[in-house]
Amino acid sequence: MRFNIIAAFGLAAATLAGCVAPVPVAGPAVPTAPVMTPAPTVLDAASAQVARGVINAEMQKRLPGVNVAPYTECVVTNATTAEMIDLAQMSRAGASGTADSVAAIVSRPATTQCIASAARAV
Repeated sequence: MRFNIIAAFGLAAATLAGCVAPVPVAGPAVPTAPVMTPAPTVLDAASAQVARGVINAEMQKRLPGVNVAPYTECVVTNATTAEMIDLAQMSRAGASGTADSVAAIVSRPATTQCIASAARAV
């Protein structure tokens, strides 16, 4: 009797297995990256001029009535291309934070030494 029950279950399982439609298996979802414009990596003349103007304005805020052109030149010389691009973009976008960016460049030892030398020369 046991054999008949096991055989009946096996036959029922085989019969029902033929009734099931194959279900497609989905592969891993591949997220699509949003389309973003690449960040500029080259500082063009217009952006350099805008960044220089931002730096000069920030230096004049800190040292009113002083010719800050030599100090601005020290900051420009010690800023990276990426920093100059960021300053120009922030200025064009009207974003705040340019003072912090300029202060970060001024706080570098090479920039501080350059500004000290420029101050002694005046």
